[in-house]
Amino acid sequence: MQGRTHNCGELRLSDAGRQVKLVGWFENLRKVSKNLGFLILRDFYGTTQIVAETEEIMEQLSGMNYETTICVEGVVRERSSKNNKIPTGEIEVVPEKVEVLGKCRYNELPFQINHSTDADENIRLKYRYLDLRNPSVKEKMVLRSKVVAELRQSMNSHDFLEITTPILTCSSPEGARDYLVPSRNHPGKFYALPQAPQQFKQLLMASGFDRYFQIAPCFRDEDARADRSPGEFYQLDMEMAFASQEDVFEILEDVLPPVFSKYGIYKEASKPPFKRIAFKEAMELYGSDKPDLRINLLVQDATDCLADCGFEPFAGKTIKAVVAPGFTGTRKAIDKLCTEVEVQSAQKAYWFRLDDKGELVGGISKFLQEKKDVVVAALHLNPGDFVCVAAGDLKTAQKTAGVIRKLVGGMSDAYMKKDCYEFCWIVDFPMYEIGEESGELEFCHNPFSMPQGGLKALEETDPLDILAYQYDLVCNGVELSSGAVRNHDPEIMVKAFNIVGLGEDDVKAKFPAMYNAFCYGAPPHAGIAPGVDRMVMLIAGEESIREIIPFPMNKNAQDVMMGAPAEVEDQQLKDVHIQIVKEEKSE
Repeated sequence: MQGRTHNCGELRLSDAGRQVKLVGWFENLRKVSKNLGFLILRDFYGTTQIVAETEEIMEQLSGMNYETTICVEGVVRERSSKNNKIPTGEIEVVPEKVEVLGKCRYNELPFQINHSTDADENIRLKYRYLDLRNPSVKEKMVLRSKVVAELRQSMNSHDFLEITTPILTCSSPEGARDYLVPSRNHPGKFYALPQAPQQFKQLLMASGFDRYFQIAPCFRDEDARADRSPGEFYQLDMEMAFASQEDVFEILEDVLPPVFSKYGIYKEASKPPFKRIAFKEAMELYGSDKPDLRINLLVQDATDCLADCGFEPFAGKTIKAVVAPGFTGTRKAIDKLCTEVEVQSAQKAYWFRLDDKGELVGGISKFLQEKKDVVVAALHLNPGDFVCVAAGDLKTAQKTAGVIRKLVGGMSDAYMKKDCYEFCWIVDFPMYEIGEESGELEFCHNPFSMPQGGLKALEETDPLDILAYQYDLVCNGVELSSGAVRNHDPEIMVKAFNIVGLGEDDVKAKFPAMYNAFCYGAPPHAGIAPGVDRMVMLIAGEESIREIIPFPMNKNAQDVMMGAPAEVEDQQLKDVHIQIVKEEKSE
């Protein structure tokens, strides 16, 4: 602490005349003359102006590089020219002594500290310790800490017990690639970093614990996205024994809105109960299973009125339309919209308008003239309406229309209420689906979920028609979490895995602890795990999740500051029985 008497955000006019000792970073020096200058001293808490009024002090300060850490001893006085933009703007400190604590040895910095967010992202990540000195960046980390503390307090108040689960565990088919850790004592065998504490929290329920939570680190070898950090992330993991889907909903609907309202850039958040939307309905009306309910536009089915209009891309396809009332966008804006739809969905978007005279104009309108009355009636059009259209198989048309809805919604305040947090639950997910890559029947969501209808549904219903007690929590178009009522019955579990081609022996081999624990009598239980990083990103109003993580990786899953991933010594490889085999390049 260097015996400091105050921090740099603390002194006020009432402290005038007081002898003080401040420590911090040399942020800036404005030289007026050889015996007068104004130094800005910055620490974690704020800034204070230091006024050098002697040639000796000025000479000392002039020889320092920016970002050197110093100790200043002096007297507080009232500023003649006050700065009402900062808390300490009414005072300044006249130094009697300045001591260097940590010298900055570089004349040039990689970027200006207070403008670090304007720098290239990889430069910011390489010098993250400098980037974090920027008050606007630092504030995001302070916010994160406050949000996590609030979540903990709220979960404790709901009688949840915080329990930490193992980091070194076994590989499990959770849906993403594992990070593997070779074992030194067991040659050829590997630990895996947990993709989630899924099995452990279910085992806690089988162990007799009633309500569990933790701020859990999770590790998945996935590619980065704006709302997903590669490598590791944190989630508010929770599980409840003897609980239903509604029990989980009730807890989160009580825990989350106050946190978003208290710390968010928007002070309005959904009040319970959150809107429940079935998965099938979400895809049909919003074109997404993570709809942004701030947007007041809906997707309409236009297959019957447009399929036979003579426009070749529509022939034999499912057609979805988004109608934007009173659209005032220019042709340039429409072209930009269609281009962005194709970038995001890899599918083309088509359009037309109903002008003020009631005529169909622009885009594909020439194919619709003979069906004008049918089209206008089917899509409930009024003069001035803009229609953007997607075509393809059902899933493709829905997803493309979802992209259209999101992009059009963001083009006008008339279509979107931006200054609020809109939560919803997506429910009734299919238990199974046909995998896009494998072409085989696969679990749609979590393989540990309870099918609606239980064993009878698994035995008597077409697998693609079986719904599961699975649910997603969505806020402003961002999926915060997936959760489920768990399958706690070994017989139902084995049958559920049989349907995707795995037998009882496979279940026992892949999930031995959980299967055996459930054979000793397990309670019905349910849970969820909202992503902490995504919550803080929304609360802070940031577009990139990396902005709210203290030391994030870049888009290529590299820590450019620490130099990870990195090569290791041969002996380290020998210790864990690993040999690196380099791929031969084909000529």
